[in-house]
Amino acid sequence: MQTDNDEMHQNSTADINDDLSQLERDIRDALVDGTNVQETVHRLTLKAMKADRLDIDSIRRIVTAVVSGVQEGAQQKFLAVNNQSQSAKSQVTAAISGLDSALARFAEASKLAVQEAAGRAQKFSDKELVRTRSDLEGLESLFLDTLQNTASAAKGTISDILHDITKHAKNNGTVVGAQLKETLATFAQQAASVGHAQIEAGAQLTQTTAGFIHKIATGVLSGIKDHSKDKH
Repeated sequence: MQTDNDEMHQNSTADINDDLSQLERDIRDALVDGTNVQETVHRLTLKAMKADRLDIDSIRRIVTAVVSGVQEGAQQKFLAVNNQSQSAKSQVTAAISGLDSALARFAEASKLAVQEAAGRAQKFSDKELVRTRSDLEGLESLFLDTLQNTASAAKGTISDILHDITKHAKNNGTVVGAQLKETLATFAQQAASVGHAQIEAGAQLTQTTAGFIHKIATGVLSGIKDHSKDKH
């Protein structure tokens, strides 16, 4: 017999899948439109990250949807036209840069969440810090692996472009990788001060981080987006 909780979980999963399908379509349309691609992908990715319950699996699904949308949009727009490979590479690079900087904003939001807690003399539980830190440590690899897997599955010009972008990112570093160094250093400081202290009522790292992502996505907080434009 199906319980109310089971039904709620199924409905929630369906909603998430609908949201991811919509995100993929929106990213595809942004590539086809070709205007302000980097900023549009950055904004759409952050918007998708505003859920209260954000974990590494959620991030993986979002990144996969974005990269799939980029691939579909590039194929739809550029492969139908001859001699468009350079234009396609420029647009796809801009789109991936927008995703990279959005992931960096997520890492930045996690750092801000920990710093705010320290400023208010709150402490997150050691268990939550360890889990979130582990998730963050895998964030750049998740990004690069998704690019690599999509490049391998794609064909022709789009495959070549994605392989080039992935190789360049691995050789030259990513915006999210640079931000993670700062974020993980902050986590290490917080972890060192936790001891046996328990979480203060209502101070949950995932929810606090989601709050900062909301502020960043709506423009209340500014940060790393400006210098991400130079990262290609």
